[in-house]
Amino acid sequence: MADIHIEEFYKDAAIALVQLYNAFPRRVNLFVEDIAGPDEPDEFGLHSKRHMACFGTLLWLAEEGLLRYVDTIRQEALDQAVLTQRAFVRLSSPASPDLHEENNADSSQDLPPAIREDFSTHIHMLRNALRSGSSAKISRVMQATFFRDRSDH
Repeated sequence: MADIHIEEFYKDAAIALVQLYNAFPRRVNLFVEDIAGPDEPDEFGLHSKRHMACFGTLLWLAEEGLLRYVDTIRQEALDQAVLTQRAFVRLSSPASPDLHEENNADSSQDLPPAIREDFSTHIHMLRNALRSGSSAKISRVMQATFFRDRSDH
């Protein structure tokens, strides 16, 4: 993928969704700096384009019905954010077998069925993709998780 801003969007969205899944069902503050890294506003108090792109990603996730929040904390964070039912169910559901095979470095055939089932979920695929650090892998998993199969509407 040549568009770096799209790769950053997928990574920011993935990190935010994993943070919210890890806290679910508690409401938590989602800080842009925890997702995109530290940012120093300029002499006019304006954040960098990178910071604002991450903040925009969080707002977009809310607009698309993947998370809810009570308010924004300036342009620093979302206050009391939580996954929506749709996002929680999607992240908890099994990924397609082709995505599982492509992203599975574990030899999960030797594992008990319950653990094998956990390893086949979208959230597990997303965590593995983030751990790998591969922008291409993160993009593929995000697309497969939220953007390819729109039948869950």
